[in-house]
Amino acid sequence: MLEIVILAAGKGTRMRSPLPKVLHPLAGRPMLGHVIDVARALEPEAIHVVVGHGADTIRALFANSDIQFHDQHEQLGTGHAVARALPCCDDNHQVLVLFGDVPLISADVLREFINQANGECGVLTAQLTDPSGYGRILRDATGMFQAVVEDKDCTPPQRAITEVNTGVVTAPAALLRQWLTEISNDNAQSEYYLPDVLAVAAGHGHPVHALVSNNNLAIMGVNNRSQLEQLERLYQHRLAEQLLLAGVAIIDRTRLDVRGSLTCGEGVVIDVNAVFEGEVVLGDHVRIGPNCVIRNATIHANTVINAFTHIEDTNIGEDCAIGPYARLRPGTDLAHGVKVGNFVEIKNASFGAESKANHLAYVGDAHVGEATNIGAGTITCNYDGANKHQTVLGDGVFVGSNSTLVAPVTVADRGFVAAGSVVTNNVDTAQLAVGRARQRNIDGWKAPRKPNT
Repeated sequence: MLEIVILAAGKGTRMRSPLPKVLHPLAGRPMLGHVIDVARALEPEAIHVVVGHGADTIRALFANSDIQFHDQHEQLGTGHAVARALPCCDDNHQVLVLFGDVPLISADVLREFINQANGECGVLTAQLTDPSGYGRILRDATGMFQAVVEDKDCTPPQRAITEVNTGVVTAPAALLRQWLTEISNDNAQSEYYLPDVLAVAAGHGHPVHALVSNNNLAIMGVNNRSQLEQLERLYQHRLAEQLLLAGVAIIDRTRLDVRGSLTCGEGVVIDVNAVFEGEVVLGDHVRIGPNCVIRNATIHANTVINAFTHIEDTNIGEDCAIGPYARLRPGTDLAHGVKVGNFVEIKNASFGAESKANHLAYVGDAHVGEATNIGAGTITCNYDGANKHQTVLGDGVFVGSNSTLVAPVTVADRGFVAAGSVVTNNVDTAQLAVGRARQRNIDGWKAPRKPNT
C-alpha cells in the first residue's frame, strides 16, 4: 500500500513574494494543487503535506480535502521535513516523497518508478545538459547507485556528472524512519538532506533503484520567478501541441494560455493571445478571435467570439456572434443565434433565440425573450442603491436607441419602446411606450461665449 508525502514548507525567498512558494500559480493553479492532483491519481492510502511558511494559508486553501497536514516549524532540510510526517505513516506501507514546487511531475512517470522500486528503495533521476543546482548521482563501476552529492558539496569532477537527483524518493516506511535517524547535517547548508538516506540504505545492503526519467519537464522544480515563467511556457507549449494534434487550429502556439481545462470539438479555431481560465468547453467549429479572455464558459457549435471579448461564467448557444469588445459576466445564458456586439455588457441575464444587442448597451438582471432587439445606448437600471431588480423583455420586443429601462419593469411580447425613452411602468403586448420630454425649438437662441470674444 502507498502513502505519499509532499514537501511544501519552504518560504521561497528567491520568489520575492509574501505568497508561500508552493501557492504561486502555474497554468492558473497553485503549484501544490498540481502535485496533489498527481498524488490522488496514484490512489494512495493517504496524502501527507508538510507545511511551514504560510502554513495557515495553505491549510485554508486546501481545507475540506483528503490531506493530512504536518508542521515543520524549523526548516532543517528535506530529511527533517519527511520525518515530520512519518509518525503518521503505516510501517507496512511504501512511502513516496514528492515536492510541492515540482508541479508537472507525471503520474505515468511515478507509476513506472514505483513499479521498478518494487517495494524497495528508489530514487528518480534525470539526465540534464546543464545539471547546475541539482544533486549529482554517483554510481559505481557496474552502474549501481552509490550516493547523491548536493551541488554545493560537489568536487569539480562530480560537477561534470549530468545525471541528477530529482528529489523524488520511495522507500518502505519502517526502513525510511530508521534511515532518517542515521543521516547528519554535516554539509554546506547544515541541513538534513533526504537523499542521504539512499547512501545509508546502500550501506546497509539494501538495493537502491535509480530510474532515469525521460521526461525532464516532469521533474523541473521552481526556485524563482524566471524558472516559474520558463515552466509555464514549456507547459503551455506542450498543451498547445496536444490541441494541435487533436485537430484544433491554433494560429500561434506561443500566444496561447490555458489556465485550467480546455475541451474542444472538431474544427475549432483559436487566434492569437487567447486566455482560457477555469473550465472552458468549445463546441464544434467555434472560432475564438484574438485577445479574448474566457473563464468558466461553455460555447456551443458554430459560434464566433470576436476580438477583445471577455467572457466569464457564461453559457453561449449555437450559431451566436459575440463581440468584438463585448463583456459577458457571470450568469449570462444565451440561446442559439444570439448576437451581442461591440461594447455590450451582459450580467446575470438570459437571451432567447435570435435576440440581439448589437452595440453600446448594458443588460443586467434581465430575461430577454426570442427575436428581441435592444438598441444602441440602452441600459437596464437594475440597482436602486440597495437592491437588484429584474427587467423582463418578451418575444419580439423592440427597444429603441438610448432607452433606459428602470427595473422592476416588463415589456410584454411585441412591445415597442421609442428611442430615448425612460420606461418606469410595464408595457403591455404590442403597445408603444414613449417616455421622453416634449421637444421645444426656441427661436433667437444665442450660444454662450467666452469673455472678450
